[in-house]
Amino acid sequence: MLALVLLWRGDYSSKTQWTLTVLVVGTWCSFAFAARERVVHPLQTVSNLLSALREEDFSVRARGARRDDPLGDVMFEVNALSEMLREQRLGALEATALLRTVMEEINLAVFAFDEAQRLRLVNRAGERLLAQPIERLLGRTAGELGLADCLQGEPTRTLQMTFPGSIGRWGMRRSSFRQGGKPHQLLVLADLSQALREEERQAWQRLLRVLGHELNNSLAPIKSIAGSLGSLLGKEPPPADWKEDMQRGLGVITARADALSRFMEAYSRLARLPQPKLQAIEIEPLIRRVAGLETRVPVVLVHGPNVMVHADGDQLEQLLINLLRNAADASLETQGNVKIGWARIAVQLQIWVEDEGAGLSNTGNLFVPFFTTKPGGSGIGLVL
Repeated sequence: MLALVLLWRGDYSSKTQWTLTVLVVGTWCSFAFAARERVVHPLQTVSNLLSALREEDFSVRARGARRDDPLGDVMFEVNALSEMLREQRLGALEATALLRTVMEEINLAVFAFDEAQRLRLVNRAGERLLAQPIERLLGRTAGELGLADCLQGEPTRTLQMTFPGSIGRWGMRRSSFRQGGKPHQLLVLADLSQALREEERQAWQRLLRVLGHELNNSLAPIKSIAGSLGSLLGKEPPPADWKEDMQRGLGVITARADALSRFMEAYSRLARLPQPKLQAIEIEPLIRRVAGLETRVPVVLVHGPNVMVHADGDQLEQLLINLLRNAADASLETQGNVKIGWARIAVQLQIWVEDEGAGLSNTGNLFVPFFTTKPGGSGIGLVL
């Protein structure tokens, strides 16, 4: 503007004034347009990039982003942000696809309910369990689906339930999560019937194997001795010492019959085990009392916190007596000691018995009824 003022006030010809005016104005307009393009175009580019990010289009990039000016730095960082978001979304999509595949393939019924207890998600196992397609299940309440009880009470438990697609015992787990800022409940049901039947079958096989072994140990000598005594009575004339042989044979039969009677009595005790009667019990006096019952070996009492538990005091005491007796039997062979103590781990109480014996050679039969490694053992102590 100053140049134009000086030009028009100076002593120049009209032609020169107009020519220079056009030249100055043109130069100024060109400079202004170039400056505008240099400032506005990068800002428009950044605006387009941010708009693409808002619309979750992470493929758009700014060309010519350089580190030699502030706007170039901004575009470079926006490009880096777009690449990072693209990789994160790709990872989230892959994780979602994997989760969806796992949910469809696992043999667990999975349900997700919103805060109104309406079903929002179900997998293929859940469809089979309820015997309906997903289109007819979504949006229905837990009460309509017969799952209302599962959303109440303890979050982890075993239930006996009947569904349109299956009947049996179910392991239930329930947890909470938030989606869209709203609380939801995740329910997982596992069919335990087949696993329980298999465990029951194996338990019966082990029990029958031990029962058969014990019965054979008693009946085989009884049969053999009875046959020998029968042959002895059939001899004419009888041997001179037949009375002594008869008494020894009858004594063996009586001893084996008594052993078999004790075995059956132990079996009856196992079958008639009463239900636990829960009551508040102070742990320290109970363990101190149990430790005082064992006098064959030194028993070291390792003190823990003084806590109260809800349990059947009589059954718990009998359990600890059996454990302590077994530990003492093992330590007698090595002239070792026995330790008994307790500790609190989170919300659980751990009671432990430690001996210095040789240990068990076959721990697989540790809790099999009537399995024993002791000559006079019944094999029901740990089971009880």
